[in-house]
Amino acid sequence: MSACELCPRSCGVARDEGQRGICGIGDELLVAHEQLHRWEEPSISACRGSGTIFFSGCPLQCVYCQNASISREAVGSVRTPEALADDMVTLVKAGAHNINFVTPTHMAPQVREAVRIAREKGFSAPIVWNTSGYETVQAIRANKGFVDVYLTDFKYASELIAHDLSGAADYPQRARAALLQMIEQVERIEFARDGEDEVMVRGVIVRHMVLPGQVEESKRVLELLRDVIGTSPAVKLSLMSQYTPVICKRAERGDKRAAQALALYPALARTVDASEYDAVLDYADELGFDEYYWQEGNAASESFIPLFPS
Repeated sequence: MSACELCPRSCGVARDEGQRGICGIGDELLVAHEQLHRWEEPSISACRGSGTIFFSGCPLQCVYCQNASISREAVGSVRTPEALADDMVTLVKAGAHNINFVTPTHMAPQVREAVRIAREKGFSAPIVWNTSGYETVQAIRANKGFVDVYLTDFKYASELIAHDLSGAADYPQRARAALLQMIEQVERIEFARDGEDEVMVRGVIVRHMVLPGQVEESKRVLELLRDVIGTSPAVKLSLMSQYTPVICKRAERGDKRAAQALALYPALARTVDASEYDAVLDYADELGFDEYYWQEGNAASESFIPLFPS
């Protein structure tokens, strides 16, 4: 924390002295929200839900972020690793199949310490690392022995689009390298039977959210993933249609970055058309992805955005 390099931004700021990098967080372990989440992939949420712990701040800062109320703000409650370990136990006692850390990258050392403390007390539920994919190889290596399942995004294949929408032209290469390390680390997929459900206890799920007006970009992402994943026994693909145009409200409130993004990509002002999503699913079939998660109905209108504290 004295010269932070936990994410690819490598801000080098002294977070232990109160400085804040792009993630917006100092050295505190800041939890924005906790809940039993029933809207993750079926093998993650299953019947009782995933014990999600949302952290404040984010190293990537996508301009269209659905969770901007917490990813851009230092909101929530400060936890010690010991208190976070207790929270993990409480969620599992409430029925959670696993503990799902959402955007933990910039707090990774404290989160791993919480896992260590919990396991010393007998905690054994799977740990899910729910990430934007914008990770360093070194950070993923440091997770070995602490993380069982990676739930990772792969947002872009284009450096230009990654720059325009997330300010991270290096996203494709960083996400590719991190994904390869995740695959090497977990080696294979494993499921455990819980009632009528199969719950993933080891493996990688790669998510790609289709953006409106960006069918060709999604196709390029799928081509890249085909080359990276191949026939790996460690990975499942998840193609998502739940993009919600919250960017419009931010632009209306005077957010210059949101307004600039809408000027460059005006389709971001709407949801994904069914025809666009179907085109991406069809292309996944053409590329040989014969098994993947996909979303039925109008996922955007059902709101997959939790009610975060203001």
